[in-house]
Amino acid sequence: MLALRLRVFAVQTTTSLFSSSSTSCSLTLHRNPSYFFNLSCRRPFSCSSGSVEQNPSIHVVAAPKIAKAVVPETVKFVNRAVFVPPGVQPEEVREDMILPGSNIVLGPYAGHAQIKQVEFVKSSSKPKDCPKDDRPEFAILGRSNVGKSSLINALVRKKEVALTSKKPGKTQLINHFLVNRSWYIVDLPGYGFANAPESARMDWSSFTKGYFLNRDTLVAVLLLLDASIPPQKVDLDCANWLGRNNIPLTFVFTKCDKTKGGKGKRPDENIKDFQELIKKNYREPPPWIMTSSVTGLGRDDLLLHMSQLRNYWDN
Repeated sequence: MLALRLRVFAVQTTTSLFSSSSTSCSLTLHRNPSYFFNLSCRRPFSCSSGSVEQNPSIHVVAAPKIAKAVVPETVKFVNRAVFVPPGVQPEEVREDMILPGSNIVLGPYAGHAQIKQVEFVKSSSKPKDCPKDDRPEFAILGRSNVGKSSLINALVRKKEVALTSKKPGKTQLINHFLVNRSWYIVDLPGYGFANAPESARMDWSSFTKGYFLNRDTLVAVLLLLDASIPPQKVDLDCANWLGRNNIPLTFVFTKCDKTKGGKGKRPDENIKDFQELIKKNYREPPPWIMTSSVTGLGRDDLLLHMSQLRNYWDN
């Protein structure tokens, strides 16, 4: 199976919950090496900047450097990097193919995206205790209080499928939910300011990293980012760690319905600021999408995006 991949540039190592002194989780980074996200996650790999894989399954399209007088209408909208899925050639991309509030192009692998059935399977305290089958899965990760459980409940349109709480950090286990008896949503412990001792928070980080590095059925990580507040260093550290370890991810911006009064910025402004920071660390940004569990913004489009990743993974 061809690997679905996104190229990213390595970033300078930072100290966070996602930094580690162990050889399996911490890499010595150089200034210009490139890494690839391998969607199949069957065996992540890297490639030096001088040896680019031929016929890649994913292309990232940036605004071409063309004189202003000759810029065609079909490329004017490409003012940001876009995620082009398998089955679509970069030159075929049109503006109406991009999902609203995202940089994600919808391709031929997008299919059935409705959730008709969801059931809780199990909670695991260690990656080795997770379900042992070949069903694909999407891991949902984010800072405590980012709205992770609310997003899961919104995706499946059932209240309290995932536990929501006013106390951040209540999820302390790896929770598997089986969707349509064919694929999993995985609710992972939040990082950041969980209501638990420091030793417990570090243990959560350790077993979460073990999950990422050893889960062959992982299709992608949905990294949730709170759009109602400015970019957070811990989120950038997490994204950088995933990138360094070739873990495929999609940025899911939550709380996009909220507006800040006074001097606070709007969600779209915070998203733009985050993207500017990502540009400093990544050669091209991963796919991203705006959501709100309150208004339903982005819910159907995110499921379509997940369907095309999942269907390609299955082939």
